[in-house]
Amino acid sequence: MTEPTVAKPIVVGVDGSTSALDATRWAAAEAARRSTGLVLLHSYPPVPFRGPRRGGSTAEFGNAVRDQGRQWLDATAAVAREAAPGVEVTTELVEGGAAEQLVGRSATAELVVLGSRGLGGFTGLLVGSIAVAVSTHALCPVVVVREGQAPAQDAPVVVGVDGSVTSEAALEFAFQVAELRGAPLLAVRTWSDSLVDATKRTVQVAAAVEEIEAEERQLLEEEVGACAKNHPGVTVRQELVRGGAVRVLTEQSASAQLVVVGTRGRGGFRGLLLGSTSQSLIYNAQGPVAVVPPAHQ
Repeated sequence: MTEPTVAKPIVVGVDGSTSALDATRWAAAEAARRSTGLVLLHSYPPVPFRGPRRGGSTAEFGNAVRDQGRQWLDATAAVAREAAPGVEVTTELVEGGAAEQLVGRSATAELVVLGSRGLGGFTGLLVGSIAVAVSTHALCPVVVVREGQAPAQDAPVVVGVDGSVTSEAALEFAFQVAELRGAPLLAVRTWSDSLVDATKRTVQVAAAVEEIEAEERQLLEEEVGACAKNHPGVTVRQELVRGGAVRVLTEQSASAQLVVVGTRGRGGFRGLLLGSTSQSLIYNAQGPVAVVPPAHQ
């Protein structure tokens, strides 16, 4: 007899910040759509064996750190239950680095969700040390939620398409999200009509613009069409844009329910921490961004 498949939960990084509460509300609504549970995880740094002489013992310091973490988790759980009353919410208080703990948890998660600003509101600090690190190494999609007004219900899910392995995974994920939300999907592919030679001078190839554009459009249609067959209920629009992917997708993020990209695009090197487009969107997108790893790493 085949064992029933257990739904993987959505995991949210909790740090007591307003941004983490926004991420929790987003994740709770997504958990409801996916009929799965929500895990709120707070990771506190290892308590030093020897604490400062002033301010109490090491044991007291450790207890205070853990108590603060529990308070944040309890408060965040209340927010999650209010946002999605039917979703099962559990909390986890663990010791260790936040990025390492979230990456480890990603092996058994449907999604990992983070806020765009950590405690204290320093975007660069959180994104540089946690969100980018988690997006780089996680085994499941990672969603970074930006504060701000929620887009309209009929706003599209936007996905960047470039023909790479991670682009294929991102496209499938975007179709799934659009299907769950009953939202349209906008697949965007960008291209450039300039080449840069060894001396870094830009050489225009205007004579071949129409040929290049036709080839790029065909590649876009083929990639999107292959995935669309498995999601016939999703309304799809394709857009081929001349320009840089970062600029185009950042602009689209202002009116999208979610922008979806792969971890690395065409020409990406495995050793790089994260693709330039993905990393730029984590910093600059005006709405939630999902970074999707390859289906098989």
